[in-house]
Amino acid sequence: MSTTTRRQFLQTSLIGGAAALAATTVGRIAQADGHAQAHTVTIKGFTFQPAQLTINAGDTVTFVNGDGAPHTATATNRSFDTGRLGRGASATLQFGAAGRYDYFCEIHPRMKGVLTVV
Repeated sequence: MSTTTRRQFLQTSLIGGAAALAATTVGRIAQADGHAQAHTVTIKGFTFQPAQLTINAGDTVTFVNGDGAPHTATATNRSFDTGRLGRGASATLQFGAAGRYDYFCEIHPRMKGVLTVV
């Protein structure tokens, strides 16, 4: 291979590789921005507010403890758990799989909620 041909090959390879990398990066940014929405469930008065919430797959839900007592938001099937949230603490979870998720507070088991992912 001559020096000129080798240079042309390398230039073409570098330009093609850069274009492929740019396309991949843009695709990832578009997916990250996508149509995902952020939702909030407030824990107040020993209840989850709202107690029932429907979201799209990929959305996030932030559980915020507005009570003086600690709480958790724990799926009955153990697929998610915020862990113990003290006063003013929060935990954000992303839900990718469609389905119905019943959840409760492990500390106060009478506190219940339902999250539906479509």
